Amino acid sequence: MRKAQIDMLIAAMLDSHKSVSDLNLTVDRPPQVESDGVLVPVKVTPPIENLTPFQTEIFALNLMHNDRRLTQMLLEQGSCDSSYFLAGRARFRVNVFFQRGNLSIAMRKLGTMVPSIDSLKLPEAFRKATKEKTGLVLVTGSTGVGKSTSIAALLREFNETQSIHIVTLEDPVEFVHPNIKATFNQRELGGDFDTFANGLRAALRQAPKIILVGEIRDRETAELCLKASETGHLVLSTLHTVDAGQTIHRLIGMFDPGEEKHLRQRLADTVRWIVGQRLLPKVGGGRIAIFDILGNNIRTHESILLGESEGKTFYEIQEASVPFGMQTFDQAIIKAYAEGLITQEIAELYATRKAVVQRGIDKLKQSRGQKTTDIEGLALDTGYARSMKKK
Repeated sequence: MRKAQIDMLIAAMLDSHKSVSDLNLTVDRPPQVESDGVLVPVKVTPPIENLTPFQTEIFALNLMHNDRRLTQMLLEQGSCDSSYFLAGRARFRVNVFFQRGNLSIAMRKLGTMVPSIDSLKLPEAFRKATKEKTGLVLVTGSTGVGKSTSIAALLREFNETQSIHIVTLEDPVEFVHPNIKATFNQRELGGDFDTFANGLRAALRQAPKIILVGEIRDRETAELCLKASETGHLVLSTLHTVDAGQTIHRLIGMFDPGEEKHLRQRLADTVRWIVGQRLLPKVGGGRIAIFDILGNNIRTHESILLGESEGKTFYEIQEASVPFGMQTFDQAIIKAYAEGLITQEIAELYATRKAVVQRGIDKLKQSRGQKTTDIEGLALDTGYARSMKKK
């Protein structure tokens, strides 16, 4: 396959379904795309019933731009990350990896337009985060839930309102930010720096006000993010965790047990906002983003410093701090159900605490005069006691 043929195939895959978010190329499977969270095959011309090892290998080498560094990384580590630009259509984050001796490819479609906080309908906490001058702001969640998109909207807000220097360390660069009020220096792993830790060390000498670290992957990067946030920078980053509470535990778990007390003090002083994301299937098709938000107030500071205890868990702090912009996933799920955006089945499936969501839905149904149970025909069996006495 030549580059022109590969571009034609990618374009056909993008046009095959609505809301395509990912492209998947695996040996012995047809080309596939993920649309609204579901992986579906793509019919192309000429038809490809099942990809061969040769086809995926040629495809991969073209996506890697025949780069020696990426090829060496693929052979030594079993996978590598790259980026690809389809002129006039889209940019992609590419992961090439071995499976059973063959190459497979996963391509995540990246937005070409930088979204805004309003266009994504992000919670007010994102706008409050733009008022922070120092500290740590984390967006968390599993792969593919839109963490990078939310952070891009946050950076756009900074860009439109503040004349500051922003350095981003990304793998790869996903959204290209124009220089409006802010000045952006966007650096890509592999081409511009070798590791996040080294890129972050260099960023501390580049006089930025805001540093974006694409992902906190290890202890060294976490340590440098904390150091940067303690020395007058606002650090934005992501973590693969399920909610705000687990994010604190994950960061603490990256360090030695003997460092925990000191680390808790540092986190309590630097964490500003932790926002978790999940994408839920929406009524009528598509998906809706749901957010779990933890801000830093006196109760949060104490729970980070001393650890969670009965009545002082992060979940309970979030539940009680809705007026301050915080919320749990469960509160957001109940709200989405109340607005008719998701079904009860989806609400219960994605709940953090299923019983909490079920109670919330029951209260909504009661307020609307709807049934909260399918059990019917219950009556008091008055004859049962008399029959027992006769015996």
